[in-house]
Amino acid sequence: MSNVNTLELNGFVQQCTHAVADNTLQRLVFSKYCGDNKELKRIAMRPVELKGQRLISCLYEYRTNHITKNVELAEVEALWQQWLESEFQNAHLITQEWEVQLSISKKGKVLINKYRNKNAPKAVEASGIDSENNNEAAPHNRAKKRFVEQDRPYLRELGITDASGEIIPAMSRKWKQINKFIEVLSRAIDNTGLANSSEVHIADFGSGKAYLTFAVHDYFIDKLQVSTQVTGVELRQGLVDLCNQTASKLALTGIKFEQGDVQHFKAQGINIMIALHACDIATDYALHMGIQTGAEIIMCSPCCHKQIRPQMKSPTLLAPLLQHGIHLGQEAEMVTDGLRALLLEAHGYDTQVFEFISLEHTSKNKMILAQKRTQPRDNSAILQQIADIKAFYGIEQQCLETLLG
Repeated sequence: MSNVNTLELNGFVQQCTHAVADNTLQRLVFSKYCGDNKELKRIAMRPVELKGQRLISCLYEYRTNHITKNVELAEVEALWQQWLESEFQNAHLITQEWEVQLSISKKGKVLINKYRNKNAPKAVEASGIDSENNNEAAPHNRAKKRFVEQDRPYLRELGITDASGEIIPAMSRKWKQINKFIEVLSRAIDNTGLANSSEVHIADFGSGKAYLTFAVHDYFIDKLQVSTQVTGVELRQGLVDLCNQTASKLALTGIKFEQGDVQHFKAQGINIMIALHACDIATDYALHMGIQTGAEIIMCSPCCHKQIRPQMKSPTLLAPLLQHGIHLGQEAEMVTDGLRALLLEAHGYDTQVFEFISLEHTSKNKMILAQKRTQPRDNSAILQQIADIKAFYGIEQQCLETLLG
């Protein structure tokens, strides 16, 4: 690329340098590699702070593995200049306010496009007043923070976005669900410190069409820049083949799909266990596997509750309320998932049960999120609570408790 206009390249590099200097750099990606290393695909960078020192974390994405290197600020400008002059044909700079895309043609022509970062908050007058309409700026007019960027290739391949990166209207609910899921996961990652791991292993049981599986993989690789191995486990072989083909088409590494179910799948060393819509006691098997493998994060969206309901004996006082089948079903659901949450608490996890966005194949919208505690504690009181609840309702067996022995 000896014919490249170095003046334009210098201008782009200076924009990158200024973004680092004023602490507005979010991400910088060099792609379309044309150097001698045939295995290298791209380099993604983000600012980090380690032991009080600001550095640039560089994720070198090879065809079969990823390597992270931290570079001092004084060194990166020369690297950027070298990469653009001889090794990469594309670069994408994202700051808090702007996005700048640079591309170099085969003939050395440099094309630069600059536009506002669509995820940046909209500018509001310092007084908090909309100067045009003379009204207070309403919160809903501010740009909503998204944990997933619309331009991610997997979204287009899975039919969430169209060729121009716009959300397909029929997939808007799925798009909302993906963002909410990654938002919940990101907080759990912050709480458990998994972003600082050298490698993270994730298992998604009942992965289906793998919208969330691909989203989780992309979040770790692209946003957190952590080497990640994701396994999607699905009973339907057709979906397994389809998802593996999608991963291959996108040239993704560190993600694969296998045919199987949670009751028979053997897993070790999982950091994050996901099981959405694991029907009936499959939820218990998933939770048990997460506990046994020592997962730092367990995310579970339970569905039906067939094991507990036939065992439940309604207390005399509640009998008039529970004569209606819908109320009895709601009570069985509450007791089943309440016991699961308590069992997780008794085995070393801090647990939350909350409303989540419903999946496309069920109206259920509950999420059980468990995060492994770093310090042990006495769980005898929780175990007694479990025993008391079972005695109150006449419950003889609960699958997760049986599996835990």
